[in-house]
Amino acid sequence: MIERHVLIDSVDPVVFYGVNNANIQLIRNLFPKLRMAARGSVITVIGDDEETAHFEHKIKELEAYCLKYNKLTEDVILDTVKGQPPKELKMDDVIVYGVNGKPISGRTPNQQLLVKTFGENDLTFALGPAGTGKTYLAVALAVRALKNKEVRKIILSRPAVEAGEKLGFLPGDMKEKIDPYLQPLYDALEDMIPGAKLRELMEGDVIQIAPLAFMRGRTLNDAIIVLDEAQNTTTHQIKMFLTRLGMGSKMIVTGDTTQIDLPRSTPSGLVQALKILHRVKGIGIVEFEKKDIVRHALVQRIVEAYERHEAMVQQQARDEASQ
Repeated sequence: MIERHVLIDSVDPVVFYGVNNANIQLIRNLFPKLRMAARGSVITVIGDDEETAHFEHKIKELEAYCLKYNKLTEDVILDTVKGQPPKELKMDDVIVYGVNGKPISGRTPNQQLLVKTFGENDLTFALGPAGTGKTYLAVALAVRALKNKEVRKIILSRPAVEAGEKLGFLPGDMKEKIDPYLQPLYDALEDMIPGAKLRELMEGDVIQIAPLAFMRGRTLNDAIIVLDEAQNTTTHQIKMFLTRLGMGSKMIVTGDTTQIDLPRSTPSGLVQALKILHRVKGIGIVEFEKKDIVRHALVQRIVEAYERHEAMVQQQARDEASQ
């Protein structure tokens, strides 16, 4: 009799063990010759050498499935232990499977183009109106690369620019003042990585979320780096950010040039960067349109209404200038 310790550190144990430990109880029933106890990310099993080795092999197969699909079902456990390949969840163009196995993929032609462009370039600009999935897909691509061990970490950043509010008047310390600006990045991650695993990755700095100012002086190797809301960067800020790109890394920069919150006298670094870099090899640019909006149908109509209003204001200004 030997004691073997099987580590399942790539997945959230809560997901792996199932609701009320139903999965681990099923596994225990399928290996009646073994005594086992599960605690945290370690399953301790006692039995003869051959049986415990077989058990570890099957657990690792189940862990790989759970890592890919973010879920583990009774049918998958039964098929795997019996030596039958579990049914693959087939769906075209899936980027990653989110929490509870939710498939995340490019739903519109431009979203699919972003996935393709990201694969072909080390720096990708994703531009377009609110609701087109720019940030969400960028985070999904980063999570996929991390799961596939193509990179060692994910770094997500945003400029902390006031959209009508003043940071100094918000309650709390600096982290508490800045976190609301970064919340959309947290929201996307929480859709794709189970809570306990996400906390572990963030505590270990495998996933880092930080304001743009915190990027200065760093060289970011073996990482997927996402800059969100880049229209609110200054010229110096975006140049600083883009030059952080290190070996084995990729960047995605997202922004909406119609929603610039900088002071009127400050030009957008994103707008300038697009003019300077549009012909540089290794850089891809994907432009989203109103038809790519995948939020509530009303969002698209709101965007169109504001565009009509802005066009009318500009026309009135031109008419007044010509008089």
